Amino acid sequence: MFRFEQLDIWKLAIDYGNKLYNIAKDFPKEEIFGLGDQLRRAAVSISNNIAEGCGDTDKGFIAFLNISVKSSLETVNILHFAQKRGYISETVKNELYVEAEILIKKIRAFKNSIRNKPFATS
Repeated sequence: MFRFEQLDIWKLAIDYGNKLYNIAKDFPKEEIFGLGDQLRRAAVSISNNIAEGCGDTDKGFIAFLNISVKSSLETVNILHFAQKRGYISETVKNELYVEAEILIKKIRAFKNSIRNKPFATS
């Protein structure tokens, strides 16, 4: 088992990303290579950067976690846009918004635990 597979933030990111993938597949056909593709790429980026960061130094891992947070924020923006376009309901947007908030808070807390641990590697 790889180290990242044991992380709760990675598991949450996989679950969140899977939900976003399911939503993107229901976007109109004209959005397959537009907004849907952008949402899918941002969704996968969250867990990818957590996994990739595990193979780096603590300083590097923190940088990858920052990218995961940014990708999470990107998904929130896309969800707002998708709701305004009528591709998803406000309820769905709000549910995923809350999940994104929780995920971002947990990633930031994990990042702070790395930053504050004694003898952090650089």
